[in-house]
Amino acid sequence: MPTPNPLRTSAFKQVDVFTTEPLLGNPLAVVLDADGLSGGDMQRIAAWTNLSETTFVLAPTQVGADYRVRIFTPRSELPFAGHPSVGTLHALLEAGRIEPRERMVQECAAGLLPMRIDGHGAERRIFVRAPRATMHADDAAVSAAATTALGAPAADTRLVDNGPRWLICDLQCEAAVRSIDPDMNTVAALCRKIPAVGVAVFGRATGTDYALAVRAFCPADGIPEDPVTGSANAAIGVYLQLTGQLGDIGTNYRVSQGREIGRDGFVDVCIDTSTGDVEIGGHSVTCVDGTLMLPHV
Repeated sequence: MPTPNPLRTSAFKQVDVFTTEPLLGNPLAVVLDADGLSGGDMQRIAAWTNLSETTFVLAPTQVGADYRVRIFTPRSELPFAGHPSVGTLHALLEAGRIEPRERMVQECAAGLLPMRIDGHGAERRIFVRAPRATMHADDAAVSAAATTALGAPAADTRLVDNGPRWLICDLQCEAAVRSIDPDMNTVAALCRKIPAVGVAVFGRATGTDYALAVRAFCPADGIPEDPVTGSANAAIGVYLQLTGQLGDIGTNYRVSQGREIGRDGFVDVCIDTSTGDVEIGGHSVTCVDGTLMLPHV
């Protein structure tokens, strides 16, 4: 009987991002020892975890980077994503793989991204500066298709590209955001046609400790509704800045996302109007800490 190949192992964490309470944020799988894995191996593992994203930590290849990360959904690799960036640095710090500093640099497919650490221990928040975004002009045909897919009209609909490409829909008020029931097949078809990673809707909140309510739908990538979404919130921040709508919201605000699917995440958004840079961040908590067995890779 042939001797089986020895199992390869990696330190592994599953982190809940944009929450201080386990099971209320957006889960992220982090493979901490990914050097030697191929892109195909990583995609296979990400499909197996079946989370919205899985990250793989590698030695940096660019001067100035503290670490390198590759980010995969169950179906494809992303150049940038917000909750994986925040959660990966949380995992690295908790595992003692890197020494904490207020300012750090992540290498990913979108380039070198500045990271910022605010606070310590359970109070620590981690921020990532999203890649510079491009906002496209309004397209009447896309807006009409979005209205059909969402089952509700948006005051404005724009494509914003900050690594992933998001269709941003302004539904004006929190109640409209929380009440919509999108047709996921139609949303998926629209995203494949545009193309975009997903549709992100937002509305303004009143009388709460957060400024916006947000939901993000990515059925074309196997994620009907993403619990709490960093890159989408960064794209919404860009939209609000470029359309001159930050006056009543402010340049530092908090977003609520995930309640419609049993989560309760919060994303902090910081916008530098002098440069156009957008940071998104928040808390993270580890839910699973152990060893990942990797046979046949």
